[in-house]
Amino acid sequence: MNASSAPETVDGPSAPASTAEDAAARLRELTGVDSHDVALVMGSGWVPAADALGQPEHQLQVTELPGFPQPAVAGHSGKIRSCRIGDKNALVFLGRTHYYEGHGVGPVAHGVRTAVAAGCKTVILTNGCGGLRDGMRAGQPVLIRDHINLTATSPIVGAHFVDLTNLYSPRLRALCQEIDSTLEEGVYAQVTGPHYETPAEIGMLRTMGADLVGMSTVLEAIAAREAGAEVLGVSLVTNLAAGMTGEPLNHEEVLQAGRDSASRMGSLLARVLDRI
Repeated sequence: MNASSAPETVDGPSAPASTAEDAAARLRELTGVDSHDVALVMGSGWVPAADALGQPEHQLQVTELPGFPQPAVAGHSGKIRSCRIGDKNALVFLGRTHYYEGHGVGPVAHGVRTAVAAGCKTVILTNGCGGLRDGMRAGQPVLIRDHINLTATSPIVGAHFVDLTNLYSPRLRALCQEIDSTLEEGVYAQVTGPHYETPAEIGMLRTMGADLVGMSTVLEAIAAREAGAEVLGVSLVTNLAAGMTGEPLNHEEVLQAGRDSASRMGSLLARVLDRI
């Protein structure tokens, strides 16, 4: 059954939460799992890492739940897995809705809102991104310490003033660095896309203090914080940003970097989940 052929219209401050509750209720029906503990949103290039987490107990298309649009980006299959990882029930989203797809900000945040409505107290957001800092290399994971929102929008509707200090959990970042001491941290900038940045724009971002740049994550992180979840952000540097190597950018290199790093990323996520 296809529960949603198009994202639902967001009308009023309570509409996003209501739609998420509906999706969470349907998720419980389809999986038979009353409550999930943690959600992982797998970005571009991260699906092989999700495969390394083990076999799901249940798998469904996001369009079987209310409020989710059809997936539109290569490397984002539009599936949700319900997995038992250690002693935790995990929701694994194989892809996400991007702001540039034109559905508005509500569907971008709908996945994490659904996860929290389904019981998740922790949301792990991953992405494939461009590296801006000298010395970064393709295939390098970087923990998000903070972000710069360049989308000119917010998933929060109404006069709800959410503090974003330490949005990306210091506790979870420290835990990751206990597991892998080579992990670096950085500031992630979200742009709208879908075009890649110009070299001049990359120069501007570096001046602003960004170490990483991509087209996702920030709006979801804000929505997760508003919903009360603890947030961990992990970027996989899939390419050096425009103007840093002289080579043109393409989406296939993003996916290939994920395939090359799958074992390491899957192991990192599994060990983090075991200790949350």
